[in-house]
Amino acid sequence: MLKNHFKIALRNLWRHRGFSFINITGLSVGITACFFMFMYVAFELSYDKFHTKVDRIYRVVTDLKTPSETLKIDVTSWAFAPNLKDEFPEIESFVRLGGGGFLVKKDNIKFQEEQTLCADSSFFKVFDFKLLKGNPKTALNAQMSVVFSETTAKKYFGDQNPLGQTVLLTGDNIPATVTGIMQDFPANSQIKADMLVSMSSLTERFRKGVDKEWSNYGVTSYLLLKPGVDANVLEKKFPAFFDKRNGVEQRKIQMFPTLHLEPMKDVYLYSKRGGQETGSISNVYTFGIVATFILLIACINFINLTTARSVERAKEVGIRKVVGAAKGELAGQFIGETVVLCLMAFVITVILSVLLLPLFNQLSGKIVSPGIFSSPWSVIILFVASISIGLLAGIYPALVLSSFKPVMVLKGRFSTGTKGTMLRKSLVVAQFSISIALIIGTIIVYNQMDFMRNRDLGFTKDQVVVLDTNNDPGKDAFKQTIASLPGVKSVTTSSSIPGGGNAGAYSEIENSKGDLQVANLDLYFVDFDYINQFKIKMVAGRPFQREFMNTDTAQAMVLNEEAVRLFGYRSPQQAIGKRFKQWGREGKIVGVMKDFHFRSLQEKITPLSMRVELKNLNLISVKVSGSNVNGTLAAIESKWKQILPNRPYSYFFLDEFFDRQYRAEQRFGKLFFNFSILAIAISCLGLLGLASYSTYQRTREIGIRKVLGASTSGIVNMLSMDFMKLVLISFFIATPVAWYFMHKWLQDFAYRIDIQWWVFVVAGILALLVAITTISFQAIKAALTNPVKSLRSE
Repeated sequence: MLKNHFKIALRNLWRHRGFSFINITGLSVGITACFFMFMYVAFELSYDKFHTKVDRIYRVVTDLKTPSETLKIDVTSWAFAPNLKDEFPEIESFVRLGGGGFLVKKDNIKFQEEQTLCADSSFFKVFDFKLLKGNPKTALNAQMSVVFSETTAKKYFGDQNPLGQTVLLTGDNIPATVTGIMQDFPANSQIKADMLVSMSSLTERFRKGVDKEWSNYGVTSYLLLKPGVDANVLEKKFPAFFDKRNGVEQRKIQMFPTLHLEPMKDVYLYSKRGGQETGSISNVYTFGIVATFILLIACINFINLTTARSVERAKEVGIRKVVGAAKGELAGQFIGETVVLCLMAFVITVILSVLLLPLFNQLSGKIVSPGIFSSPWSVIILFVASISIGLLAGIYPALVLSSFKPVMVLKGRFSTGTKGTMLRKSLVVAQFSISIALIIGTIIVYNQMDFMRNRDLGFTKDQVVVLDTNNDPGKDAFKQTIASLPGVKSVTTSSSIPGGGNAGAYSEIENSKGDLQVANLDLYFVDFDYINQFKIKMVAGRPFQREFMNTDTAQAMVLNEEAVRLFGYRSPQQAIGKRFKQWGREGKIVGVMKDFHFRSLQEKITPLSMRVELKNLNLISVKVSGSNVNGTLAAIESKWKQILPNRPYSYFFLDEFFDRQYRAEQRFGKLFFNFSILAIAISCLGLLGLASYSTYQRTREIGIRKVLGASTSGIVNMLSMDFMKLVLISFFIATPVAWYFMHKWLQDFAYRIDIQWWVFVVAGILALLVAITTISFQAIKAALTNPVKSLRSE
């Protein structure tokens, strides 16, 4: 019996191979796309879950309240974590992570290791990063101990054993001992490092005594709680502790910290405070919804095409029932056909997954999976998904086909009925509602990305080459030398550049009431050329100038407009000449800059201060001519090797560096666009099949209408109009739903577009054009058919 069912299934699939192709293609493409997207979602949700103690690890974050604002930051002071461990028995251990690049040298090999973390000795106890060589308990104990990742170690030592070897750190050639080699950090870790340096190196040598500072915020702190400890209960004990230990200083400087505990497993997707690497839970939800939509569209195609073919198979069912076939047996046969079709779809899905996974990894910007055969579960999941989806989608058609009444069928009085027709129309509406919503979403995502790329940032970032000297003693000579090179328009030095990190400074600024108001201001140290080179506009006062060198290097500050508003001034001009105190300097405000975007457009512009500092400016920004960029870069490199021979030469273009902030959004936009197109294409496949069967069922009607004088255009309109009505209904369903979800998505951006009415009009027109194009092929073909052929058997 099974063999017979299998043969019949193959014959039916081959007899209707056009529609079998549509069904198999729709299912396999839909399952492949859904598999990729759910694989991406699973990867995003897996961040930091590989730590066995992740349920007990919490990141400590700070709400820092001043008279001016409350800052929500992802760091703590250096003294917090060790003192919390000493005070509260609920805390089993702690780890502090301080970032910063190190120049590393081994003989003639030298690299600037930017992905470096200074870490406490408990690092390998709290986290499950694997140490391949060395002792995890002692690797980070001693001062000037370093642990390399496996890849980084090979750069310096090749195949030699690095343990116990010495490398030189910083431009001062400070010797450090390699005490461990760790496995490269997993891709799904929001903590990233190529090299670890013992925390004692920082607290006892590079920044001696910093771990005793209660008001110096700049280190990421993690706590490992003991089993059974309630983090919320522990968190409520912190305020009384800090008031006891540091309350006098807090009241004196008017900075009041409130600590919160963020579960480590939630940091990557849910935290709004940032970190080494962050994701977006809204993007994860979006991809999950799109994946479900694609799968739903593929299933709708299957149900629609199978039930539409019921007229052709009605006589077969009638005869089988007359000769004794039971309803269950018939249903089993039709489900068997579905299984055969799904097995074919599974094979194609596996082939597509193998071929397209590298492209998907490239689009997502992550190695979501090295290959579907890297884990046997991937193939098993694909197989189970293919069969399960096919069975679920095939149950209804099987029940419909097996329930036909043989008497009515064999008398020729069979019709699919209004229920079947309404179901198919409802499913088409569902398909195109999803497709139109995705079109609207794609347009809005593209417009937001375009807005972010082309918005006036308030400064010039084109043709600017940035070099990091790391405060090498020869940096001033290097700057003066390259300033005279052909192709170099101007040169400036600074501690920060737009799109990069910057210090946050405890500041006291005279407000509109004449009082010194405490605030934490973003701070750039710059030279005299910085404001002019970046073409930052001044709205009041003046920029820093060499003719006022004595004043500007010691007693001058420039603020942005946001800072002026923070201190209560109605106009920028009112802030000129007001007093300031900041990091041991006192003076007056000499100028106010127009607000410019020194961070991503996802963040609001915050109060910014600038001061001239000529000694500790590590970044050199070179404005180059566009005529011979390669020649200019070669000349700069030559001078670098002459003047700064101890540092590896590297550079980057500021525009590319700034745009890296939007890399995640750009990848999201590309993925959303590609999968939306795929969903629409699958919908069109189903619509094409449905239009073909609709036209086939109306062959006699079309022939009679032509004999009676109907025009080709009239018949095309008649066949198309039913589907056009369904598309219009879909448009009215999709529009409010798409607006709601895209409006919520845009809330993640501090600077965003307004959703314009024309977006919905364009989406509706596109959907109509796609539907008309899909349907018109079959409609025109039917309208041009000779009526004699369709009526000769009547």
